[in-house]
Amino acid sequence: MSVELPLWRALTGYRILTLVYVLGLFAVAYPRYAHPLGGAAYMAALTLWTALTWRRTTSAERCTRQFLLADLGFAVGGILLTSLIDTQARIMGGGPTLPSIWTAGAVLGFAIKGGWRWAAVASSIVAAANLVERQVLARDTVHNVVLVWVASVAIGYVVEVARASERTLARALQIEAATRERERLARDIHDSVLQVLAMVQRRGAALGGEAAELGRMAGEQEVALRTLVAGGLVPRQRTAADPAAEAAAPDLPAVPGPPPGGPCDLMALLAPHAGAGVALSGPGTPVGLPAVAAGELAAAVGAALDNVRVHVGADARAWILVEDEPDAVLVTVRDEGPGIPEGRLAAAEREGRLGVALSIRGRLRELGGSAEWISVPGQGTEVELKVPKGRAPEGGRRGRDGHE
Repeated sequence: MSVELPLWRALTGYRILTLVYVLGLFAVAYPRYAHPLGGAAYMAALTLWTALTWRRTTSAERCTRQFLLADLGFAVGGILLTSLIDTQARIMGGGPTLPSIWTAGAVLGFAIKGGWRWAAVASSIVAAANLVERQVLARDTVHNVVLVWVASVAIGYVVEVARASERTLARALQIEAATRERERLARDIHDSVLQVLAMVQRRGAALGGEAAELGRMAGEQEVALRTLVAGGLVPRQRTAADPAAEAAAPDLPAVPGPPPGGPCDLMALLAPHAGAGVALSGPGTPVGLPAVAAGELAAAVGAALDNVRVHVGADARAWILVEDEPDAVLVTVRDEGPGIPEGRLAAAEREGRLGVALSIRGRLRELGGSAEWISVPGQGTEVELKVPKGRAPEGGRRGRDGHE
């Protein structure tokens, strides 16, 4: 809902309530008017005008400039008509004008529609009409004029600030949505294309000949794509039902995707990782998580294992430990490699190697969790992935990344 909508509704209510007040005020003072029938005719016209145009003040689209000018004309006309309808004694004694406080509604319409500048112009016109009707610069007249002028200008200024804030918020939400989409695309690219290019480069270099040239070209494309991804993009998760990805990269294990909705057993998603080189340990009972959260956590575990294969070796041993805590699920991935030198992760992110930054930390951050690396030189590395229960990422399922 726009921040202006409550203001328009309030203005509509103000016009109706003040009309009732003005009619009652006129009825009480009816015998004291010099020409009460003329005043009654104006009141009838004012009532008909308010009844026919009440929907005009319910939104900015309906409240046109032509309507605002006509509404102000009704108010100013009533003020000037007062000197002909009422007695001079009542006017000089501070008696109300025919439209009385209904006039402020016309000025507030200018304030909400056009801001404080429009409000200043409209209130100045009303002030001039009041001075002409009273013919003297009385204290109560000045007081009423200044009150209307200050109130309308202040409301107009608040409306302008609210509109600017609303535009800023809308822009911020657009940027956030675009950033999330870029990260999703970047992970999809990193999980699939970059892994295949890296595999082609390694195998081409090993085979030699024309394959080496193909590997060199694949390596150049990998670098170029990493540079693009590092600028803020991301990858589709490879699942066991994705034969194209299996054929392109048979040496990268597939991870079964979670069901489309409902709770999911994390142990079932991690089971395909277990093998001769990877030991999986966990509770004897299912570890339940929302399907999307379980899929993201399993993808992050897969990315951590990919880093083990790349940086420690294809035959390196790794251990996965799943702990089902009361309010969170903790998964630890440990290897027997040489460890990570201090500052290596930050340097990898600066170089555009986003396996840790996007495929692991990015996923856990969107789940409301955390990812911590514990590494001692010569004693391997532990990656602790913690996800709170009952929360899924806003952006839906993400892909899996395999490189630092």
